[in-house]
Amino acid sequence: MIAHLDGVVSAVAPEGAVIDVGGVGLLVQCSPATLAGLRQGERAKVCTSLVVREDALTLYGFGSDDERNTFELLQTASGIGPRLALAMLATFSPDGLRQAVAASDVTALTRVPGIGRKGAQRIVLELAGRLGLPGDGAAIAPARNGEVTWRDQVRTGLVNLGWQGRDADAAIAAIEPDQADGEVDVAGALRAALRVLGRR
Repeated sequence: MIAHLDGVVSAVAPEGAVIDVGGVGLLVQCSPATLAGLRQGERAKVCTSLVVREDALTLYGFGSDDERNTFELLQTASGIGPRLALAMLATFSPDGLRQAVAASDVTALTRVPGIGRKGAQRIVLELAGRLGLPGDGAAIAPARNGEVTWRDQVRTGLVNLGWQGRDADAAIAAIEPDQADGEVDVAGALRAALRVLGRR
C-alpha cells in the first residue's frame, strides 16, 4: 500500500492533483479540503489510499491520516465505493461525519450527492460505533473561525487553479444564493464557480 506521497505539486485540477515524486508524476484524486491546501510548484505531503480495480489503480489523497482512515472505513459499508466516500468527505469533515452518524442524522447524510434516505439509514446502521465519536481523530486544518468553510475551500481551489482572488470572491458571491442551508457540496460549488468564471 502507498501510505503517503511527499513531493512537488506539478498540477492542480478541480478533482485532483499531480504530485512529482522522484521524477514520476502521480495523479491523486482529492477532496476539495485537501486540494485547498495544495499549491502548484510547492512541496506537499499527502496521505493516500490506493484503490485497486480490475481496470484501474486509483490513488486518493487526503490532508490527514484521520481523513484517509475515515475514507477507508466508509467503504466497508455496503453500497459505498471510493467515489461516494470521497463525496461524503467533500460534504463533511471526518468529525462532521462522526457527529451525523452518532446522532443518526439521516437528513444530514442525504445532503451528500448520491445518497438517498435508505442509503443514509444503512450507513448509520452499519457504521454506528465504528467511526468513533466526534473529536476522536485529528480534524482537517482549521480555518480562521475554527472550521473549514465551503467558501474558504472553493476560494482556495479557484486560486490554486490560477484565478485571481477578487474573481474567485465574485464567483462565490454569484453561486452563494443557490447553495443549500447547512452542509454544502463543496465539489459541486467549485464546479458551479468554475462555470461562472468560464462565462466571463
